[in-house]
Amino acid sequence: MKSIISTAASLGALMLASACATAPEIAIDPVAVDAEFPRSLVELNFESHGDRLNGHAYLAEGEGPHPTVVLLHGFPGNERNLDLAQDLRSDGFNVLFFHYRGAWGSQGTYSFTHVIEDVASATDYLRANTETYRTDPNKLILIGHSMGGFAALEAAARDERVTCVAGIAPADLGAIANAFDADPASAEGFSAYADTMQMLSGLTGQNAIAEILANREAFDTRLLASELVGKSVLVIGGDKDTSVPPDTIIAPLVAAYEAEPGIDLTAKVLSGDHSFSWSRQELIDTVLDWAGDCR
Repeated sequence: MKSIISTAASLGALMLASACATAPEIAIDPVAVDAEFPRSLVELNFESHGDRLNGHAYLAEGEGPHPTVVLLHGFPGNERNLDLAQDLRSDGFNVLFFHYRGAWGSQGTYSFTHVIEDVASATDYLRANTETYRTDPNKLILIGHSMGGFAALEAAARDERVTCVAGIAPADLGAIANAFDADPASAEGFSAYADTMQMLSGLTGQNAIAEILANREAFDTRLLASELVGKSVLVIGGDKDTSVPPDTIIAPLVAAYEAEPGIDLTAKVLSGDHSFSWSRQELIDTVLDWAGDCR
């Protein structure tokens, strides 16, 4: 019996030692905190075309002013990339996250046109409240995922003061319009999906399809190249992404921007699905490396 107990104890010790040897390193938060200007989370709301939008800001440590990221979610916005927001703040960036008109409790009616307009309202709000949020108004960076990537590129093309913009698996609604023409069944599927979006007030599949088709050129992000001259642009795709496929969406977008020599383009395809579910750290590291030159 003693031999059995001794053997069990030895096996237990061996298993514990093995677990300790392979355990991941535990991240340790900084011990020193700026008592006057600590990292913080601030709930906020701001107006866009008469409606109030809900959001919050991750404020970096220190007096600043800090470069500030406007982080844009997709359609409808289940993946919010708030782990990226936390790491951006740790790296010295403020981050503003908000919900567009009609989305997730924000006032108003949801539409793709409103989304683009709401990004401009967000940057206007940050520029008008630089002291409140310790924000550098000349270093506002747009980063969006999926439909948010589409909105980031569209908004950056319209705002000459925004010099850095990133699309993470960015949607191209112009390409989607062309796909609807080629495959009416895809339009029916998109419409049916849109009709399930109860968190997007005022949206129906029918009006979503109509808006995309009516704005096929304005919503074609490939056609924005000339308006992005002089800007730093990051485009990231996922090799297993079936929502924004790298071959049919990312590659044509990158080719269009590469053909415009005035764009400072960084383009990467990472291992990942649409939300980069198994490559979050690689995604975050890629964004942080690029954003470092936007300070």
